[in-house]
This record gives sequence, C-alpha cells and structure tokens, in this order.
Amino acid sequence: MSTPFSRPYRCGVLTLSDKGARGEREDTSGPLLQEMLRAQGYEIAATLIIPDQQPLIEQTLISWVDEQGLDLIVTTGGTGVSPSDRTPEATRAVIEREVPGLAEAMRQASLRTTIQAVWSRGIAGIRKECLILNLPGSRKAAGENLEAVLPALEHGLEKLKGSEVDCGRTA
Repeated sequence: MSTPFSRPYRCGVLTLSDKGARGEREDTSGPLLQEMLRAQGYEIAATLIIPDQQPLIEQTLISWVDEQGLDLIVTTGGTGVSPSDRTPEATRAVIEREVPGLAEAMRQASLRTTIQAVWSRGIAGIRKECLILNLPGSRKAAGENLEAVLPALEHGLEKLKGSEVDCGRTA
C-alpha cells in the first residue's frame, strides 16, 4: 500500500476494557480507530484488548515502544473517572514528555458534542520516538477525538524522528 508519508508509520491500537478482555463486550472503538488510521496511510502493526489494570497497560506500552518500535500508539478506554479507569496514569508513568495540546484539542472537539467530555482525563505524550494518545472508550467519542488531531499527527511524528521542517511549513 502506498502512503502519503515519507515512510510508513507503524501504529498500535490498544483497547482497555475489563468486559472486552473477558469477551463480554464487543470492541467497536478499536476497529474504528484502525480503519481511520489505515485510511490515512498508517500501518497497523499491533492491536490488543486488555483489562483496565495499570501494570498491564504500562507493560504493553513499554513493549510496543521499546521492543516493537511503534511510532504511534492510540489507546481507547479507561480515560474517565471510574475507579478502574487508569489509562492516563499508566501512560504518564511510561512517557518522557507530555503533549498537552493534543489532549486539549481532543477534549475541545468532544465538547462541541457533549458537556460530559469535561470528564475525560486522556493525555498525550512521548516515549522515545513514539507518540501515545489516550482516547475515550466510546466508539463515537474515540472517532471524534482521533479525527480532531489526525491532521496534526504527521508533522509531529516527523519532528519526533528528527525532521528539520519548521513548524510553520508543511514540507
């Protein structure tokens, strides 16, 4: 498959759901995110559904970055305020730098649809040369959040890889 990027970006989509991991609920947000990323030329190199357990989330993120060398990881689920929602904490524990503008843009996009978006605690951050994005677990909100930042991702990923292109220029 040809890609509009200077090189294909390898992505992982990680679904955090206790019920999904037990097979009690179908994952609908993960497949949507994969479809959206593929449509933009991203290669889906890893997908997984795991329970909302912070140590397991941390281990998976570390493995996908350090061992598999992914460029982008999109998580879905575990960003709310329920006691089991630990995705932002797990992400914060493994990243080196946060990228608050991405999380702000995603929340802003969701706020156009529902005031309940104020409860989203998702973050965005960098581990090595990989961007990690936390999206909500609902299919609709996850899609809205990814759509809000998709146009900005290529530039950021290029910068993470050492591109000299200025932020005000596109190429």
